Amino acid sequence: MDTDWQSNLRKRGYRLTPQRQLVLEAVDRLEHATPDDILTEVRRTAGGVNISTVYRTLELLEELGLVSHAHLGHGAPTYHLADRHRHIHLVCRDCTTVIEADLEVAGPFTAQLRETFGFDTDMKHFAIFGRCGSCSSKCSSKVSPDEP
Repeated sequence: MDTDWQSNLRKRGYRLTPQRQLVLEAVDRLEHATPDDILTEVRRTAGGVNISTVYRTLELLEELGLVSHAHLGHGAPTYHLADRHRHIHLVCRDCTTVIEADLEVAGPFTAQLRETFGFDTDMKHFAIFGRCGSCSSKCSSKVSPDEP
């Protein structure tokens, strides 16, 4: 277990309870995980934990800056450790693959938003939807050369 979590919580007046530790460890192991995924992982160790405990814990851990979430589709948000979240998500609408792109890729875009609108972006919740290279090549190979 990472002792930074414990000291981080204590600095803010919270204890690292067994449930908080289990949720943090599950988020760490699973990386991009929904609350249901996290619950399943936590229940491997503590069968008595319920989904409301997971949601409350995730909410607190996000308030404290230890975890972050992103919306990668129509379902529940996915959670990951905040200190490792230095990327944007590229989500393939066809195969649902999630590609992590370095934040530097979005640098010109965020600079343009700041310059044009005076808007500072929060890229940690950002997901771009489209089609991955593999799915794009499958689609282009289905189109005959005679089609426009």
